[in-house]
Amino acid sequence: MPKLSDTMTEGVVAAWHKKVGDEVESGELLAEIETDKATMDFESFQDGILLHIGVETGATAPVDSILCVLGEKGEDIKRILADAEKDVVLKDEVSAPAPLAPPAPAPLAAPAPVHVSAPAVPASVAPAPLAPNARVIASPLAKKLAEKLGLSLDRIPGSGEGGRVVKRDVENFKMAGATGMPVVTQEKFTEVGVSQMRKTIARRLAESKFTAPHFYLSISIDMSNAMQARKAINDQGIYKVSFNDMVVKATAVALRKHPAVNSSWLEDRIRYNEHVNIGVAVAVEDGLLVPVVRFADGKSFATIGEEVRDFAGRAKAKTLQPADWEGSTFTISNLGMFGIENFTAIINPPDACILAIGGISNVPVVKNDEVVPGHVMKVTLSCDHRVVDGATGASFLQEFKNLLENPVLMLV
Repeated sequence: MPKLSDTMTEGVVAAWHKKVGDEVESGELLAEIETDKATMDFESFQDGILLHIGVETGATAPVDSILCVLGEKGEDIKRILADAEKDVVLKDEVSAPAPLAPPAPAPLAAPAPVHVSAPAVPASVAPAPLAPNARVIASPLAKKLAEKLGLSLDRIPGSGEGGRVVKRDVENFKMAGATGMPVVTQEKFTEVGVSQMRKTIARRLAESKFTAPHFYLSISIDMSNAMQARKAINDQGIYKVSFNDMVVKATAVALRKHPAVNSSWLEDRIRYNEHVNIGVAVAVEDGLLVPVVRFADGKSFATIGEEVRDFAGRAKAKTLQPADWEGSTFTISNLGMFGIENFTAIINPPDACILAIGGISNVPVVKNDEVVPGHVMKVTLSCDHRVVDGATGASFLQEFKNLLENPVLMLV
């Protein structure tokens, strides 16, 4: 199993393009491997016959375990497989699982949801009415509440012993009628397996949160001039610029002036990066990817926008390559488009900081001692206190604010 990313510890075989007995040439597509960040093509690095497949489609295996065996036709590979099996517990070696140590189930690439419900309780909120002479069993409190609400007990499913209608059944039935939606009257849940991406996100962010001492700095930015500048650019009809493009550019320019923020903690030393590579968090189905806009301080709004849109499309299609997400020196997480006004983000190691961008709110502001309509965006900088001090982070935010409030400064 190849190591296809810097954080990959195990992989899932999404598909095999060859079967046992097929001839394989060097450079030919052999399989598709799902890593913690993307599904990637795996090409053979030698010629030979595919003699053995060690990881079936949909199964998971750790990095450096046997993925498959290529060799000469008829070659004896029993010793190779026997040596590999010494460190692996196979399912068929366990005939009767011990009570306290059952064998792990075979891992799946895309586990199907498991729906679990409590013992059966009538789920329908509008069953067929009972026969005219049928007797409805109900508690006195349920009868009183049903009479008060004008509900017929013969249409209310009972969850009590022997189908007895109790107070909660009447309340649930009334609620269902008010909302037009069925009310869940039994305990139920769904469980799905954890994807490779989600495992990596959980591990890396937990390490960051509990290892790097975070502190947070927030600031409000008047976006009126930025909105006018964006409109003027977009009205030209040549290309479209988003607020996110302007944020990335302002961040990059500010980092050039504040290299202490554009840095990394490396345990026995601090690295101050002279280049500016901005990681832009992109939400995908299984979690979050952070492709990198390289040398962003030297790129225009339009170029940044084109790259980010391309990254977002390829992230959702799981076609990003390791070179697309490696090498960031600073990260931006923007939830403004979802209506989030303000939030804090967890640092994306090895970066020393991450900038959380909120939405632009139309609020009253004071200008020239008068209250006037304004457009304010709140941002929060999360800093690793081992690298960045409060005054250093504050100076960076002041520069960032000045650039967005005077966007012409980003064009010189």
